[in-house]
Amino acid sequence: MAPNEHRTSGSRLDEERVPVVVAAGEAIERTVPVTAVELMARACGAALAEVPRLRDRVDRLSVVDVMTRVGPAPATELARALDIAPPSVEVTTVGGNSPQWLVNRAAAGIVGGSLGVTLIAGAEAIRSSRQRRAEGLPRELGDTSLGPDPVVGDDLPGVGTAESAVGLIAPIHVYPLFESVLASRAGRTSAEHRRVIGELLAPFTRVAAANPYAWFPTELSAETIATPGPDNRIVCEPYTKRMAAFLGSDQAAALLVCSLAAARRAGVADRAVFIWSGASTVDVRFPTARPDLGRSPAIRAAGEALFRAVDGPGIDDVDVLDLYSCFPSAVEMALEALGLAPDDPRGLTSTGGLPYFGGPGNNYTTHGIAAVTDRLRAGGGPGALGLATGLGWFVTKHALGLYGSSPPPGGFRPADTTAAQSAIDASAVEVATEVPEATTATVMAATVIRDYGGAATGAPVIARLPDGRQVATTPVDDAVTEEVGALDPVRLVGRDVVVAGGPPRYRLPDR
Repeated sequence: MAPNEHRTSGSRLDEERVPVVVAAGEAIERTVPVTAVELMARACGAALAEVPRLRDRVDRLSVVDVMTRVGPAPATELARALDIAPPSVEVTTVGGNSPQWLVNRAAAGIVGGSLGVTLIAGAEAIRSSRQRRAEGLPRELGDTSLGPDPVVGDDLPGVGTAESAVGLIAPIHVYPLFESVLASRAGRTSAEHRRVIGELLAPFTRVAAANPYAWFPTELSAETIATPGPDNRIVCEPYTKRMAAFLGSDQAAALLVCSLAAARRAGVADRAVFIWSGASTVDVRFPTARPDLGRSPAIRAAGEALFRAVDGPGIDDVDVLDLYSCFPSAVEMALEALGLAPDDPRGLTSTGGLPYFGGPGNNYTTHGIAAVTDRLRAGGGPGALGLATGLGWFVTKHALGLYGSSPPPGGFRPADTTAAQSAIDASAVEVATEVPEATTATVMAATVIRDYGGAATGAPVIARLPDGRQVATTPVDDAVTEEVGALDPVRLVGRDVVVAGGPPRYRLPDR
């Protein structure tokens, strides 16, 4: 018997060591100002109302990192708002992978016997924060008299010295670089690729239109998504506004994870959705150091390890999907890594995706897991499987979870990605943060940042020097920015630029 199968002396699984998601709750606020803790309390209250006998049995309360101002101890404040007293409270570091990572960690704790019931919650109240600012109200919220909650997770930064030196730190500027690689590889212009992205994302809006917790519950055509216009400007080539995650929402979600035995004692075992396996991986940490900016070896490794751990089912056996979708390139790289087609009839999202459902900071994946497990609970049928993926930073940190409407034959099995992670780490390309003499470099990825009027305000690229090192670089002056802005950035991929300086700046060779 494998060490994590945890069977009794007979053939049955030990229910004390079988992790399940037994309830989920979501909340949304469109009108009055609320705090993130208040929203979390609503979502937790909805989840706990489904399993009332577990309210006072929570061993650990985990809160996903909150971007809006919540004070030093959001988990402690949430416990107080819920009138519960878990022995352990904590908050995570930054990363959209955090919710699934927390579920994987909770499942391992249940299997290991150190955890019985845990509540995972997160929220953002960015709409409310903006409303407070507009009304001249204080934006600093939370009880500052409390000591800070313990922090768990990976706290490494999302970008390194090379990216920071040229201002390449915003997701809306980095993800389009990945997209240029995908478009170039497919032989498409930016305009052609934009239409393909529209076709990819239109089905997401149909899901959002039917979701009561979606921020934009409106179905859109592929043409509406892809066509630039006054209400759908190009933000950063090739992305229009309707292709980018929306961060201005007030949304919250919570999950209650426990052992099957705890669920049975509480009389809610019929609500159990089983956690079959979980996997976590990290791509080469900083974008400039990646050997291929159009692929995610870490998602591929996590997916392979996830299904290898359960010894039988594969991606074709999954019934319900929710892929992290902050920007189209994240979806496209996940499709390639997991072996999925863009028009997979199962659908790629269970929420509607971050541009349409909403992108509540680091907590989107809690909503994704809630949607997947709710679908399995409500109508998955015996043997149905669901897959949820989470992603942090710039297609950097990944967490995947496999869920089932029936118990896994061998119990929860964590995926082993150790060897694959070592190989990914070893693949990092050396990065140059300065280039003393003017040197010709080959563009690996490119984009153009545009203002509200469509003018180019930036044109970052990642390029490879003749010695194999890579650089993040921006135009040497406004004239070069305007010159590059008049070009299709996809056409720059594979072309040469002349790079010099520290931080490196570039010009086109004929200038």
